[in-house]
Amino acid sequence: MMSLAQLWLPIALSAVAVFFASSVLHMLLRFWHMPDYRGFANEDAVRAAIRDGDPEPGMYVVPYCRMEDMKTPEAAQKYEQGPIGFVLLRANGMPNMLRSLVQWFLLCLVVSLFCAFIASAALPIAADGHRVFHVTALAALMAYATGSFSMGIWWGQPWRAVFKDAVDGLIYALVTGAVFMWLWPHS
Repeated sequence: MMSLAQLWLPIALSAVAVFFASSVLHMLLRFWHMPDYRGFANEDAVRAAIRDGDPEPGMYVVPYCRMEDMKTPEAAQKYEQGPIGFVLLRANGMPNMLRSLVQWFLLCLVVSLFCAFIASAALPIAADGHRVFHVTALAALMAYATGSFSMGIWWGQPWRAVFKDAVDGLIYALVTGAVFMWLWPHS
């Protein structure tokens, strides 16, 4: 089995390349994801109503019902009347983009590390470049692209946005596979 120390360069550079690719998709190609986000027509009233409840940062469900309440006529009426939604609330204040970007880069690094684990167990030194690409790109695809489907299934994220996130994941997987193929040790 190959040592992970031999793969430090493709691990690091594939994480950097995915980070760069995601920056292009989210910051430069704003037409790609921006249409998936909308504001409320009555945003000030919605914000005021949420503030009045003084909620802590966390995940909230509307309507909120425990499992035993789901069979009651009151719960059924709440669901029929709507709206039905999931709300994520963060702490007040400007979002800390640096913190989020560092966390994203660390995730890219972890994904590349797992790709290296899988590839080093499956492939020899001087493996065929197509096999290196195939193994690492598939491993990266599982990490970057499949989570978006859970958001569509369980959280109601619009399927158009789910598929865009999956396409992003496919791009990140192709980038990861290409970097590993390029930098795979030959001896």
